[in-house]
Amino acid sequence: MAILHGIIPFAFILGAMIVIHEFGHFIVAKLFGIRVETFSVGFGKRLWGVRKGDTDYRISLIPLGGYVKMAGENLDEQVTGAPYEFMSKPKWQRLCVAVAGPVMNIITALVITAVIAMVHYDVPSYMDKPAYIAGVAAGSAAERAGLKPGDVIAKIEGQENPTFGDVFYRVLLNPDLTLPMTVKRGNESLQLELRPSAVTVEDDSIGSAGLEPAYAPDAKLYVGSIAEDNPPAEQAGMKEGDQIIAVNSVPVAQDDSGRTALVDAIGNSGGKPVTITVIRDGQKLDLTGTPRMDKGRYRLGFGPIVGEGARKLSLLPALKYAYEQNLRVLWLTKVALTQVATRKRSASGTVAGPIRIFKYSNDAAKQGALSYFGLMSLLSLNLGIFNLLPIPVLDGGLIFMLLLETVLALVGLTLTRAAKERMMQVGFVLLMVLVVFVMINDIRNVLPSRADPQQVEQPVQSPGK
Repeated sequence: MAILHGIIPFAFILGAMIVIHEFGHFIVAKLFGIRVETFSVGFGKRLWGVRKGDTDYRISLIPLGGYVKMAGENLDEQVTGAPYEFMSKPKWQRLCVAVAGPVMNIITALVITAVIAMVHYDVPSYMDKPAYIAGVAAGSAAERAGLKPGDVIAKIEGQENPTFGDVFYRVLLNPDLTLPMTVKRGNESLQLELRPSAVTVEDDSIGSAGLEPAYAPDAKLYVGSIAEDNPPAEQAGMKEGDQIIAVNSVPVAQDDSGRTALVDAIGNSGGKPVTITVIRDGQKLDLTGTPRMDKGRYRLGFGPIVGEGARKLSLLPALKYAYEQNLRVLWLTKVALTQVATRKRSASGTVAGPIRIFKYSNDAAKQGALSYFGLMSLLSLNLGIFNLLPIPVLDGGLIFMLLLETVLALVGLTLTRAAKERMMQVGFVLLMVLVVFVMINDIRNVLPSRADPQQVEQPVQSPGK
């Protein structure tokens, strides 16, 4: 039963994204009069279905995606030249069919992100403001670089006038790498170099600088996440969203200094009970838990966050946020993969396959609907972009061959069937190599983590931390 509960979130999140992808191909094929012989939810043996017109709508045995079968689509089919066959349609129509699947995934990512923002939006306002440095943690990478409170980062890695969010993500992606920057200090303009410290979070290395932003007046210190393994925080009755105002009857500041004081108080407790005073729904509560040892430090098992609390965006701001957020994800992906290609970052912590997606989907499901659908949005965007890669057997490969045929036709040449078959064979081999790589990578990353407790109560969620 436990295995079944673990499979359901994975099967739904992966299946839904692939079915949505295939629906994009299906609807555009129908629009252009291409006969769709099969629309299957799932793979393998047909369990149930109905035939409507020329299409068999079916549910199949293996619920990990789905597929669309169009007449005359495959190279090994006997093409009759019938007007309803895929190959009988103009190149531009075939191109639209190929593009429709990835586009549907990208649209889905935008819609999910926008809906989440309309339900629960908790991005701090300082992320979109100029990179003003309100504080610098003692002994941090920022202090070593010469940054001081009151500085404004005017340029980082060639980007002019970055927001605090821009700085945060560049720090995050560059552990132990040098970031050149221009800093305004009063009337001076200084050239500094920041080398973020490397911090390990869930088997990945991220950058930490020790920069503290200028929080809004309504910022608060609250419980952002609780570990999964029934930690002392959960036993004490703590809940996500609780505002933390005191630890052992000592008030804590509603900023990074308060969070640091909270972490230190728990870490230095010696395993003795710690009382956290919170405000929940306007009511003041004293919650007592006994920290337990985890990776050489006492912890209660929750992640404290400084923020302005959740709010809801209206439609247009939510759509704007969804667009910007998905662009940011694409940029982060590009930078991370470039670092892998240039050997500045390990592929093991960057590329995830089905085993880790299984783990992530289960973790997200336990954290709640918002986390789960947030992961679905991320996977949908990545699936759409991945399928646009010019690798034969992927949609991007078909797009590439159609464009190549068009260019060759301009000079009186054609792309032969034998050449297409060879390209498909090469693409299949490349895809299989990639599949084997990510599977081995997943196994290496997931298996050791079973004996590696989750880190919590580390101030890693704050920009620049």
